[in-house]
Amino acid sequence: MTAAPPPALPAPLGLLAELTHRCPLACPYCSNPTALEPQAGELTAGEWARVFTEAAGLGVLQVHLSGGEPAARRDLVEIAGAAHAAGLYTNLITSAVGLDATRLDRLRGVGLDHVQISLQDVDAGSADHIADYPGAHRRKLTLAHRVVELGLALTVNAVIHRANIGNLAGLVGLAASLGAGRIEIAHAQYHGWALRNRAALMPTWAQVEQAMASLAQLRVQYEGRLAIDLVVPDYYARWPKPCMGGWGRRSLNVTPSGRVLPCHAAETIPGLEFWSVRERPLAEIWERSPAFQAFRGTDWMPEPCRSCDRREIDFGGCRCQALAITGDAAATDPACERSPDHALMRLLAGQDSTGGTPHYDWRGRAAAPVPAR
Repeated sequence: MTAAPPPALPAPLGLLAELTHRCPLACPYCSNPTALEPQAGELTAGEWARVFTEAAGLGVLQVHLSGGEPAARRDLVEIAGAAHAAGLYTNLITSAVGLDATRLDRLRGVGLDHVQISLQDVDAGSADHIADYPGAHRRKLTLAHRVVELGLALTVNAVIHRANIGNLAGLVGLAASLGAGRIEIAHAQYHGWALRNRAALMPTWAQVEQAMASLAQLRVQYEGRLAIDLVVPDYYARWPKPCMGGWGRRSLNVTPSGRVLPCHAAETIPGLEFWSVRERPLAEIWERSPAFQAFRGTDWMPEPCRSCDRREIDFGGCRCQALAITGDAAATDPACERSPDHALMRLLAGQDSTGGTPHYDWRGRAAAPVPAR
């Protein structure tokens, strides 16, 4: 009997292009790795142009120009133009520090479609303290106004943690006043620097509960005017998020030096082999790279994931988080209530899993308390 062929590999939809790890800010929750790549090894504008062309041929529809701070690249306009020329929807993810109106105008001229600006808080003093950069907040607001004036789509990204979680309403109101079409309320994900600073960043249960109630009201208040996306804190979750849409299923990440990763934190997992765009075509990396094969699909899963009815919904959750909490990247994401390590994650958040407090799913919806085990 002939074995059935393996299912067709879906095309990636998005490419995160980390143009540099350089950044003028020093946010304590930064998703940059703790070991930064040096400027000398960064891909050239010409190399990025080839990557974008290969990405478009692979099926990628949108590219996120990120960092670090992508504006630290003097050739940012050339790189953005190459992405547009490849037929990709281009999104610039920026702190807005180091990017002035003149260069933004040039970016618009070469086809930039969208800008995402991070805001650390509502109050300038608090925001600048979190970013460790005096005057950063004022620069962000100035550039945001110019983005809208140029007719570019604007998204505000607000990473939420203990110091600013009480200001959700103010952050949403500020995004609306700037003319943003979307705000991402993204609770800190504990990788890289955020994991190092987890004890200082983790909100209390009372803060999370109040924030979720506030967010439900804000969504009603701004319906039709401002889209409000939510990334809930995993440490208070019931189910894990389908991280990156599933490992090696929907997106890929290229580091400043050209290594291709299934997610931005994948290099925290020891033993994975990452191929480089300097040595192989992007399509070959997507299809055959050992790192992408490691946790793609469901065959790698242990129990309880292997027999779980949600295995093709969340694909086992986040591999990097499993490593950070359990020491095993192949373990069930402890954010899942069915994980044997779920109680450990709740304890790290200061909440015993038998305490009767509700969990939230990854979309921010309240769920029933997890019963005692």
